[in-house]
Amino acid sequence: MFENGVHVIPDFLCNAGGVTVSYLEMVQNFYMYYWDVDRVYDCLNKKMTSAYHAVHLTSKKYSINMRQAAYIVAVERVVEAMKLRGWV
Repeated sequence: MFENGVHVIPDFLCNAGGVTVSYLEMVQNFYMYYWDVDRVYDCLNKKMTSAYHAVHLTSKKYSINMRQAAYIVAVERVVEAMKLRGWV
């Protein structure tokens, strides 16, 4: 598909909306917040759009498909988190 110029969004990126909203719900419960649906959708939109753009830019940067790019972005984020925690 990539070789034919078809733009395919990886499943674990396009299906991440439910997981993201579950995270937002967890944050609300933990801090005893209540967000209206518009705020949840706004936050979801920002997170999903940012994730998409990060993967798309990586795909273009390395001339690879979106799935490979999503893995690179994910691994880079894990490495950064590990560095911030002083694990590496």
